Formats: sequence, structure tokens, C-alpha cells
Amino acid sequence: MENNNVPKHLYFYSVGLSYKKADAEVRGQFSLDAVAKTRLLEQAKNDGIESLIVTSTCNRTEIYGFAEHPFQLIKLICDNSNGSVDAFQKVGFVYKNQEAINHLFRVGTGLDSQILGDFEIISQIKTSFVHSKSLGLANNFMERLVNAVIQASKRIKNETEISSGATSVSFASVQYILKNVEDISNKNILLFGTGKIGRNTCENLVKHTKNEHITLINRTKDKAEKLAGKLNLIVKDYSELHLELQKADVVVVATGAQNPTVDKAILNLKKPLLILDLSIPKNVHENVEELEGVTLIHMDYLSQLTDETLENRKLHIPAAEAIIEEIKEEFVTWMKGRKFAPTINALKDKLNAIKASELDFQSKKIADFNEEQAEIISNRIIQKITTHFANHLKDEDTMVDESIEWIEKVFKIKAS
Repeated sequence: MENNNVPKHLYFYSVGLSYKKADAEVRGQFSLDAVAKTRLLEQAKNDGIESLIVTSTCNRTEIYGFAEHPFQLIKLICDNSNGSVDAFQKVGFVYKNQEAINHLFRVGTGLDSQILGDFEIISQIKTSFVHSKSLGLANNFMERLVNAVIQASKRIKNETEISSGATSVSFASVQYILKNVEDISNKNILLFGTGKIGRNTCENLVKHTKNEHITLINRTKDKAEKLAGKLNLIVKDYSELHLELQKADVVVVATGAQNPTVDKAILNLKKPLLILDLSIPKNVHENVEELEGVTLIHMDYLSQLTDETLENRKLHIPAAEAIIEEIKEEFVTWMKGRKFAPTINALKDKLNAIKASELDFQSKKIADFNEEQAEIISNRIIQKITTHFANHLKDEDTMVDESIEWIEKVFKIKAS
């Protein structure tokens, strides 16, 4: 007869793709907007997955969670994005258990960021965790792990200089413009999209170009007006985009649209135009390069621009890694204790049951049997035995799962 109550063996996985192997076009196929993330989490819940978080930024789309097999998580990404399993297999990664934990620590502390020391991702991880928890998809393990990563991120930011100096995609964009556009203070600059990257780029443009000809356009006009009010800039309606493109010398596109919003069909140029596309998925169609005088630069190229600031940051990697190891060790100790505690408790109950049976037997067999003394001695022996097993399971070199299985088999116990 088939046993449908056999417990599932769940593993902690990190699956996804990032800028390291996937270019902007591929990352765009796998990107998840807010609606897609919610849909993915609801699908995971319906599939019986107990805990996971999902992040999707310009540089990566990743899931951290528990599953019997990583394909369950890969399928969630592919079902809720425009990416395919075949494409994922070419550029994606799968980390399991300790490797998955290590990866989340490196991502959350900026060591795995496209620009070293960029701490934007930790706020994404926090938001992702809150989202999962609101849907009942964050267990104690996940909560403890995310809090440990947040703690590591804070300490690295406060105790090292790995994020010192100005460097980001938005900063790199402005540096590129300054180096490649003459007389920038008198040029017409158009910023299309006022999300986080757009806002940061706009602030850097105002600060470094001294330009009073910056125009903002956003699908939601009031967001653009809010930013323009702070910086004393011009705002135009989204319907005027094609007209403003003709006037511009430099266009920065930073929208959250899922498909290109700028292509050669809406460009009617009479002068050279530099376009910087800071969007994932790409928001500027590559066909604009077919037009004479158009230069198109994507954020992946800007992220490769190294300077003295980035080189200085690399010097602080060892200090950051030391902090990670310290906090990760505390987490692993907690994790191992949480894993084997039920087995040690079940072992203790088993030994106490053996003790009770044996004391009852001996009390009937031996005249003047001192049950009180026997109880004290037996309890001390049980304590020493269980302590030996606990110390074995705490040891760094111990294969915890295998050892737990062996203890449960030998003593015929099952931890709750």
C-alpha cells in the first residue's frame, strides 16, 4: 500500500540570474514587476511551498526558498515572467543550503552588486520579506536569516568604507555625459522616467552640469512635478514626448515599462543625440542606432566604468567578508541547534522511558532499593549522554542530517 505520509525532504535554495551571466535583454525577459511578484507568491502558496522571498531589480531576479527540487522555484520565475526554462538553463544559477545562505549574505551586503558597495539591494530584500510574510510565506528560518543579512549590511556600511565615494549607475551616467558632451550646461537634457534611478540621475545632473535646460517627462505627471518642484526644472506631458525628443541633445530614459517606449519611429532628428537607457527591461529599441547621429548607451556599459572610487572600495572587501563570517557563524549555530534540538529532546524522552522501566523493574527485584539515589544517578548519566550527542551535532565537521537520521534509527525515535 502506498504511504502518502512520508515526510518531504526540503532544501533551502537560491535560484535566479544576474548581471554576471545574463545581459540586459535576458534580464528584462525574467524581470518581475509588483503584480508579477504577488502572482508568483500566490502560486508558490498554492503549490505548497512554505517559505520564500523573491527579488527583481535591474541587475537580478532571484528566489530564496524551500523546495524539494530547485525546478519548483525556477518554474515560478518562468511562469510569471517572459523568460523560458531553456533561457534560464543558459544563464541561471542554483545554490543549495549553505551555498544559498552564503549567496544571500553577499547579495545583501553589496559584495555581489554590479557596482561594489551598492546597498540598494538590502532595501529590496527587506521589502520582499515583508511581502512574503504578509502572505504567510516566511517561516522562522527565513526571518532569522534575513535579519542576520540586514545586520551584516548595517555593520559593513558603518564599520568599513566599502560604500565610500560617489559611484552608482546614475552617477556613472552623469560622468559619461560630462566626458562626452561638450558645453553640457547649455545643452537640452530630457529625463524620461522619475523612478529611483531617474530621480538620482536627475539630482546628479543638476549638481554636476549646472544645466538650466533639463526637462522631465513621466507617465504620471504629478510625480515629475514633485521632483521638478524640488529642483526647479521643467515638466512636460507624456503626450509631448515625441516633440521633446526632437529638441533634446541628451536623453536619459529610466522608466519601468516592460516594453521599449523609444524607437526610431518617433525620432525626427536634425542634430546629434546621446541616449542613455537606464531601464530593465530595455526601454530604448536598438533600432535607434540605425539613425545617423544617434549614440545609445545602456546601463550595463556604464556599470563597467571603473574609477578610483571603485578601486578604493575593493580594499575593504576583506573587512566586509570578516563581518559576514562572524554573523553567518552565529546564524549557522542557531540553525544547527534548531535542526537537532527536536532529536535531542526525543532522545532524552527515550532514555527517560528506558530509565523509568528499568527503575521499576529493579525496585521490585532488589531489597531496600534506593529509588531516589538511582533517579539522581540515572538523570546525570542521561544528561551526559545527550550532551555528548549535542556536542557531536554542533561540531563544524558533522554531517547534521546524516547524524540525526542515524540517531533516530538506532534509538528508534522520531523527532516531532
